[in-house]
Amino acid sequence: MDDERQVYMIGSGIGALAAAAFMIRDGAMGGHCITIYDALPVLGGSLDGSGTAAAGYSMRGGRMLTTDNYECTWGLYKTIPSLTDPAISVYDETVAFNTPATAHAQARLVDRNRAILDVASMGFSMADRLELLKLTEASEAKLGDSCITDWLSPPFFTTNFWFMWQTTFAFQPWHSAVEFRRYLHRFVKEFTRIETLAGVKRTIYNQNDSLVRPLVAWLTAKGVRFECDCQVTAMAMGAVAGKAAVTGLTVRGRDGDRQVAVGADDLVLLQNGSMTDASSVGTMTQAPARLTKADSGGWALWEALSARDPEFGNPAAFNRSIAESYWASFTVTLHDTVFFDQMAAFSGNQAGTGGLVTFTDSNWLMSIVLAHQPHFANQPANVRVFWGYALHPDRIGNFVAKSLSDCSGAEILQELAGHLNFDVATSFATANCIPCRMPYITSMFMPRKPGDRPLPIPKSSHNLALVSQFVEIPEDTVFTVEYSVRVAQMVVYQWLGIELEIPPILHHDRSLGVAFDALAKAFA
Repeated sequence: MDDERQVYMIGSGIGALAAAAFMIRDGAMGGHCITIYDALPVLGGSLDGSGTAAAGYSMRGGRMLTTDNYECTWGLYKTIPSLTDPAISVYDETVAFNTPATAHAQARLVDRNRAILDVASMGFSMADRLELLKLTEASEAKLGDSCITDWLSPPFFTTNFWFMWQTTFAFQPWHSAVEFRRYLHRFVKEFTRIETLAGVKRTIYNQNDSLVRPLVAWLTAKGVRFECDCQVTAMAMGAVAGKAAVTGLTVRGRDGDRQVAVGADDLVLLQNGSMTDASSVGTMTQAPARLTKADSGGWALWEALSARDPEFGNPAAFNRSIAESYWASFTVTLHDTVFFDQMAAFSGNQAGTGGLVTFTDSNWLMSIVLAHQPHFANQPANVRVFWGYALHPDRIGNFVAKSLSDCSGAEILQELAGHLNFDVATSFATANCIPCRMPYITSMFMPRKPGDRPLPIPKSSHNLALVSQFVEIPEDTVFTVEYSVRVAQMVVYQWLGIELEIPPILHHDRSLGVAFDALAKAFA
């Protein structure tokens, strides 16, 4: 066991937690050699989820999971015990939870007349098909830093497919054509079932309770040290054998700043950038504060590194425009079943058997999803929780004459009730809606050039690695748990000289059968 080398991780997102697990499980490191700092009071980074029935539950969001992809994620979680049943793994628990019934959304798109749209057809014209094929087959070099709108004409963005693909993965027309292409290839199986979301797998609870907490419990038992409410504000840099080396950290806690010396053989893992940086929450009576990069330090360390050496990437490519990376979500806690009963009658789906319900004529482009209940481990039996989000939060609502950005939780519920033609006083009599503003939530989708995303271990780095949604992994897709877990495994295996195979990316797009199914779907 390696008991000499120390490892310091800045940020406690799923990437850092996975890296710690790989170091212990596959690298024979002692957990007591690993320290994880996080500026927040809770662990898990963007995979958050907290609250009580009395105060209301809140989660900024949740990443889509499938068992056809996520090779590294499930490879890790096959060895992490479930908190609900330690005799089985988190992976086994998740598979068992999804086995009784495959998700089959019956109200994926709803129009202004409260009519459930027929989405058996993707709604493509021949021109749409040809343009989509051209984008899909273009090389990343040819796509460069172009936007999706550079390749697809305006009519494409009114198709059933675009409404469903956009809201499933949170794409905007101005986002990276390269990233959109990667999604089309990586998730080609979802192309054929995007209208039912049959390929989506749910965790038994929200992803903090189901993925983060079991991993933290396992790491804690192995001796990993966690320091919350503790922000690393600076990294002292030197050189070892001509490469950039971290020699010390400035750590700011409740008692002020302290210095942590980093040895030449020690390792530092930085979660560079954050898609939930500067996020803020509101209440039933107050909209979230309009925070910006100036209100949070989520990009500062990466910006300092990139100013020193261009091999550390270009954070400005991703954080330059809040208007293009921002959307808002909301979490609703109910102390009765009225709204859930109404939605079951309207959609034909009991909670947990459907998927996103998107209101196509919503100025905010609002979607909601009712997960299986309870959605939180501490949720009482008489409480219901659902989540929603809006991709155009700065537009004026259809039923509330304000942008969602300026709306309280109560006003968001009024807008939602309008789209469903429900009586807000009846449906939400016991509701507590907590809105959340996220200025950088899809910043990783911003158009980029080669080099804007650094390598996980830059060639000029001696003991510093980057694990986040803002590093480059060829072919894989950001805004997924898999991306963070895969880069963590890559870094750890390279650093520690582990010769085990990293699970390869499964190329479903190279299967003739899958390709034929996708082609048939495109012409449906």
